[in-house]
Amino acid sequence: MGQLELVTFGEYAVFVLMGIASVIAVAVGLERAVVFNKSSAKSAEIIKSVIERLRKKDYSTLAEVEASNPKNIYARFASFGSEHRNSGAESLSELLAAKTIEERIYLERRLPILSTLGNNAPFLGLLGTVLGVIKAFYGMGALGASGAEVVMKSISTALFATAAGLFVAIPVVMVNNFFSKKLKVISQNLDIISKEFLASLSSGQNK
Repeated sequence: MGQLELVTFGEYAVFVLMGIASVIAVAVGLERAVVFNKSSAKSAEIIKSVIERLRKKDYSTLAEVEASNPKNIYARFASFGSEHRNSGAESLSELLAAKTIEERIYLERRLPILSTLGNNAPFLGLLGTVLGVIKAFYGMGALGASGAEVVMKSISTALFATAAGLFVAIPVVMVNNFFSKKLKVISQNLDIISKEFLASLSSGQNK
């Protein structure tokens, strides 16, 4: 395979990889959107209900909240705390912290894929640009002034590769940032429930 054929193959491979990256990004984004939506559905209502029950020391009904909302992360978390409320304050604190980490791991699953694609898509586009410029200079050297059309097509392809890289990277980074923000909010809410739990148990006798 000659140099020009190798460069042409490289350009083709870059666009194929860009297409694959786009499909993967869309699939991961949709899958995580479903997971986050199910995990945080009716969150404000459930958090309010959980905190009210904790402040009334009504621990026995926290399992009912989970039964009514089995997919909601806050309902699961509150039920978990209720189940282990007799473990002692220090032990419960560690258990709730571990449960928070477990839930974060579940929500963060596959998010590194979006981060990787968002960070590297521009470099993939840049590679396509470099290959296009190489092809343009090769055509200029081989064909001289008569090869202006070939040179312009190569440069056009090179610029298109850069645009494609940005086209993939920008929305992927935005989606990844969106999920990262939601994950941060969820973690903060779990921390609030955890502190409410410990404060409730330490302020009086369990029911």
